Amino acid sequence: MAQSISTASPTGSPTGEHPTELKRVIGPKLLLLFIVGDILGTGVYALTGQVAAEVGGAAWVPFLVAFAVALVTAFSYLELVTKYPQTAGAALYVHKAFGVHFVTFLVTFVVMCSGITSAATASRAFAANLAAGIGTELSNGTIMAVAMMFLLLVMAVNFRGVSESVKANVVLTLVELSGLVMVILIGLWAIAGGNADLSRVVLFDTPGDKSLLLSVSTATSLAFFAMVGFEDSVNMAEETKDPSRIFPRVMLTGLGITAVIYVLVSICAVAIVPVGELAGNETPLVTVVETAAPGFPIGSLLPFISLFAVANSALINMMMASRLLYGMSKQGVLPGFLSKVHSARRTPWAAILFTTGLALLLIGYVSLSPESPIVAVLGGTTSLLLLAVFAVVNVVVLVLRRDLVGHKHFRAGTVLPVIGVIACVWLVLPVSSGRGIEQYQIAGALLAIGVVLWLATFVTRRVRGSASRDSRPRCPRS
Repeated sequence: MAQSISTASPTGSPTGEHPTELKRVIGPKLLLLFIVGDILGTGVYALTGQVAAEVGGAAWVPFLVAFAVALVTAFSYLELVTKYPQTAGAALYVHKAFGVHFVTFLVTFVVMCSGITSAATASRAFAANLAAGIGTELSNGTIMAVAMMFLLLVMAVNFRGVSESVKANVVLTLVELSGLVMVILIGLWAIAGGNADLSRVVLFDTPGDKSLLLSVSTATSLAFFAMVGFEDSVNMAEETKDPSRIFPRVMLTGLGITAVIYVLVSICAVAIVPVGELAGNETPLVTVVETAAPGFPIGSLLPFISLFAVANSALINMMMASRLLYGMSKQGVLPGFLSKVHSARRTPWAAILFTTGLALLLIGYVSLSPESPIVAVLGGTTSLLLLAVFAVVNVVVLVLRRDLVGHKHFRAGTVLPVIGVIACVWLVLPVSSGRGIEQYQIAGALLAIGVVLWLATFVTRRVRGSASRDSRPRCPRS
């Protein structure tokens, strides 16, 4: 049974609440809103058209498959977070399982890179939605420039120091959710009025050179970008009341809510707008609302609501990426200059500059490569990186079965993690996922940067250690 509870050794806290310096203020409702808010955002606002381009009117199928893969992986995360209710997430679990510092570093760096690619995706979507909101058609170069300026604004806010509380996230979540509910309600109104073609939602229309399975896999690898975010909630474990008890039902409820919203949005989108108009559209949901209710005043608000969603995603991801980089530098696995903190603001300015620079390079590189849709490449790279991490997490949960703890915790069974590994690897490999080569090139380049930094740090520490030993006074021989 996936939801069975396992009991380990009799020692330890029966609730799994480990001692922590953080205040436990998050209850079930706040945790649910945090999870839903973290999942909702750039993905569905920007990638619905690209998903439809791969499979035709049945665009809801890849979202449903992506939900299934996320759900299976969520079971593994639930076993681990209820077993080890501490911050650090995947890095903590991988280190407990293997104890190899380089492997832990790679996982942490990949998670950090996923934050950078996600923020770059959000920045590009922000520029496209801003253009739609003000009713101006901008060139690719202008949108690239706007996206870069937005990232610099995010950097400035990040540098100034943003105290992101969960209650503030509630407000932003409600704004994001209102936009998607608006799309669903207007879509259902158009369908009920006979202004839509529901027959399209069951039609598969795949590109000529792809099989149905490969097209669904390609679309799912894109749609998965819309489902990520639930894994971030495990970092709130030390601030959650009785995490071992409330995490399972809250995380599964949050995933279920977002899956229903995504499926309804995708059904409304393809029923109202022909797939040809959605494909390549960087603001697909704006097009859906304008088509379903032309001249309807509330429709003009959607681009600006979308701005809240993607801006929130960009800021949260860049904060996460810079703090992870800072933390790795503090631990001595990356160069020391990345741990520099501003004397007045007390923010990690060097890590903020470094991560922002990488994001700017990504936007520039992808924007100047017109072969593939820009948002699809960046969003696909994000899902590629996280799917690789999820595959490792599904292995880790099985490895750590031998480690017993002294409190009751969720148990994911044995079959589900195995399915999770297979599904995640399937969506990572180029042959089965149908991913474009650009995504692997970007992911590989980012990993190469991380390995070079790690090696530089390792060599520097060895040289300094050797020099320190050579400089010690030696006792004269008698």
